[in-house]
Amino acid sequence: MSKTRFLTGITPSGTPHLGNYVGAIRPAVQSSRRADVQSFYFLADYHALIKGSDPLRLQRSTLEIAASWLAAGLDHEQVMLYRQSDVPEITELCWLLTCVTGKGVLNRAHAYKASVDKNLAAGNDVDADVTAGLFMYPVLMAADILMFKAHKVPVGRDQVQHLEMARDIASSFNHLYGELLVLPEVVIDDNVATLPGLDGRKMSKSYNNTIPLFTPREQLRKLINGFTTDSRAPGEAKETEGSALFQLFQAFASTAETEALRQQYAQGIAWGDAKQVVFERLDQEIAPMRARYDSLMADPAQIEQILRAGGERARALAVPLMKQLREAVGLRNLAQNQAPQAAKAAKSALPQFKQYREADGKFYFKLVSAAGQLLLQSTAFDAPKEAGQSIARLQQQGTAALAELDARLVPVEGVDAAQVSEALDQLSAANA
Repeated sequence: MSKTRFLTGITPSGTPHLGNYVGAIRPAVQSSRRADVQSFYFLADYHALIKGSDPLRLQRSTLEIAASWLAAGLDHEQVMLYRQSDVPEITELCWLLTCVTGKGVLNRAHAYKASVDKNLAAGNDVDADVTAGLFMYPVLMAADILMFKAHKVPVGRDQVQHLEMARDIASSFNHLYGELLVLPEVVIDDNVATLPGLDGRKMSKSYNNTIPLFTPREQLRKLINGFTTDSRAPGEAKETEGSALFQLFQAFASTAETEALRQQYAQGIAWGDAKQVVFERLDQEIAPMRARYDSLMADPAQIEQILRAGGERARALAVPLMKQLREAVGLRNLAQNQAPQAAKAAKSALPQFKQYREADGKFYFKLVSAAGQLLLQSTAFDAPKEAGQSIARLQQQGTAALAELDARLVPVEGVDAAQVSEALDQLSAANA
């Protein structure tokens, strides 16, 4: 069975909390157990340096996050779990990608633009306090993904742009050196659970309202007892809508358990009793993981060994690809023959599809001949995945796919159908 590669990066930036568990850790661990999925999880410690992390804090956060994922059930023998800094090929690939990435592309990155806007608003130089690390963040992220030929990358909506940039960068590299990199697809889960924090807002380190995932039992009880509730007395019916306490319970409970507490709300359960119910249900799930977490934290050498072993497994995939990429760009043994260059020239003699994004935010593709003549132009697509799927069908099926995709294609003046068919058939034959 062929497996789909999913890749997830976790930046060491503090202690994991209940919101991280419900929104990311628990669903990712569940997904990693699918037989049709090959999962890659890495601790993005190089990315953490962009924020100027304190060295001791970075070390501690890396330890806590690795221990949290392992305690939550991530099987390091079944998935690829590694530290970004243990795979030096990633940073080498980052440089190769840097050399094909336009500065204009990076100028449009949200994080960089936000810093520029902040500086302009304050009357400062546009690049004040902007590091090259912040500016180059999307290229390093692209290298993380492309290094392992990930098919799908689950991200929040704020990271979609970076995935689109990774695709653009990979396309630029492939156009110059051949189809060596896999274009990843973004995966967005709009149903990701979010938890309320201690103040009722979304649980977030930014709001300082989090509940640490593996806080001791009595501290967990104290934090839950601190949730703000209204003044309704015992015996008065209480609303579940807008109740942070109820939302917290719902994220951990079964449907039957949730319905039971809903009825207790309607029957006027006392707030103290409701908090006890919530505490017991959360601790029921967390306690076994907490014991495993405490054991791991007491033995950092065990976590170090797991991550180093994961890094070696990751490098077993990275080293051969990096060798291939070095060869492709010309970083070669000077004594070897130049047959690879001839093969590259033959490959580049084929017609090519080029996918791109216009200023309207839509995605397009075009087919050009080996000589660079425009043969076919697409209409607009809302998502890059749709454009990519159409390209794949044309590459695989050749002329046979033209009729099916007719509404998505725009004829080019001066180009007849025979020229388009010949180009598509060449690509179809090459793929076969």
